[in-house]
Amino acid sequence: MTKRIIVDPITRIEGHLRIEVIVDENNVITDAYSSSTLWRGLEVIVRNRDPRDVGFMVQRICGVCTFSHYKAGITAVENALGIQIPFNAQMVRSLMNVSLVMHDHLVHFYHLHGLDWCDITEALKADPKKASELAFKYSKNPIATGADELAAVQEKVKAFASAKQGLGPFANAYWGHKTYKFSPEQNLIVLSHYLKALEVQRVAAQMMAIFGAKQPHPQSLTVGGVTCVADILDPSRLGDWLTKYKEVGDFINRAYYADVVMAAEVFKNEPSVLKGCGVRNFISYAEIPVNHNETLYSSGVVRGGDISKLLEINEELITEEATHSWYQNDKALHPYDGETEPNYTGFTEVDTIGPDGNPIKTKGINMEGKYSWIKSPRYNGEPMEVGPLATVVVGLAAKNPRITKIATQFLEDTGLPLEALFSTLGRTAARLLECKLSTDYGIEAFNSLVENLKTGDQTTCAPYKIDKNKEYKGRYIGNVPRGMLSHWVRIKDGIVANYQAVVPSTWNAGPKDSKQQMGPYEASLVGIKVQDITKPLEIVRTIHSFDPCIACAVHLMDTKGNEISQYRLDPIAMNCKI
Repeated sequence: MTKRIIVDPITRIEGHLRIEVIVDENNVITDAYSSSTLWRGLEVIVRNRDPRDVGFMVQRICGVCTFSHYKAGITAVENALGIQIPFNAQMVRSLMNVSLVMHDHLVHFYHLHGLDWCDITEALKADPKKASELAFKYSKNPIATGADELAAVQEKVKAFASAKQGLGPFANAYWGHKTYKFSPEQNLIVLSHYLKALEVQRVAAQMMAIFGAKQPHPQSLTVGGVTCVADILDPSRLGDWLTKYKEVGDFINRAYYADVVMAAEVFKNEPSVLKGCGVRNFISYAEIPVNHNETLYSSGVVRGGDISKLLEINEELITEEATHSWYQNDKALHPYDGETEPNYTGFTEVDTIGPDGNPIKTKGINMEGKYSWIKSPRYNGEPMEVGPLATVVVGLAAKNPRITKIATQFLEDTGLPLEALFSTLGRTAARLLECKLSTDYGIEAFNSLVENLKTGDQTTCAPYKIDKNKEYKGRYIGNVPRGMLSHWVRIKDGIVANYQAVVPSTWNAGPKDSKQQMGPYEASLVGIKVQDITKPLEIVRTIHSFDPCIACAVHLMDTKGNEISQYRLDPIAMNCKI
């Protein structure tokens, strides 16, 4: 007999995401539905605006991916107008991108995804001395793992446990779940790094602020280049960025890398994390120039997980459709021609399983109709996964020397086969590898900037030229921390006539299409066995491995001010988990 499980909201993400699955009599997921339940956005706001304003507005699509959308909006306009930015500006944007990647992935692993792997309650049982000795198995020079430091971490968390709030920020989770595999000592190591990462991520944010004026929502990009001229020409500012870059990179190499190697060793036989890659088509785009000719990432499409064949990207084959999305036009449209008229059909009464494991009636999605505010992007009619796993897979197919070196070393260090990358565990590892790509090679962009400045070239911005009697169209396509991002703009009469953003979480979190093909979130869940349907950690862990940013994926609003729906969440009554 099948059962319907609803996890709403998925927490520790940006935005509002609901996952519904059908499990069989053995609790194996046979069908899955990814539903974004909040409508918001900015695309219509930029219409009729000066193109130079676009980047500053669209960066508000999200509070996490601010630089990504900022750069995309600026670059889309530059592409439309044919503006070539100076080399100095290009390298500064690369340094800001490197800062973002290091910050974003570090925060995701420890503060959003880490608790899917680390059982905090087991860490409190660990022997700090044994844990300190164990840390040397995974790093030649481990960080924040001295016996005294680990004992202090235990005392700090135990103080939470003895207070009225229970475990404080670690309360109300699926502790004790059977798919937690770390020993008490391994859990304590990760817990210590979790707390240390709170300090390190602040330094990573400061890296962005050095050239961006602030973080989040930096302010130094403009159509044509960058405005942070004084910072670029000040050796102390350049030195400050380099010092922070090395500090953050040190933690990534001595803690983050070591913890993922440890996870690979311990979880390599856990069935639920060896699944999680139902869509084996990947698309990624070149990003982060480090000199005049090279980028850290590669462009291309890999179909069916076959890295022996790399296909070139044809931008004309990118479409979005809304068969199962709450919009009017269901046709597969290219982003330049995208439409976003709402058609909200709501929820229906369904039978599901309550927090105590007993059947209840509640509101659920209409599985046969429309059920999400996210559209369904497709490439040549096929779903594609984007993100760090796509970066690594496409990089290997492209024989990208930097990606190949890092990925090969990781597989050697863990003893994992290449096939293991196509999983929840592999996706989590790929995010580390993408982070390490910036950690190990981002310095090349810094050196290129310094060398160019030495030649006497201090140019940072190209002139803005526009003919108001002409029509223009342009786009940004690149890779950001969550995957391939594209912004598409049409300009007429000197102002923005149409704007569309196709973001990573739209590619990954979109619902089924007209052919009933699942998107990556949905397909990743099918086949996973849920040990305890009242504690669906396997679902949460799999979805978290994508690093969802639903605020990015849903970016529309009702310009007439009409009320679409109201939402009131009671975390206690809904038995929400951290």
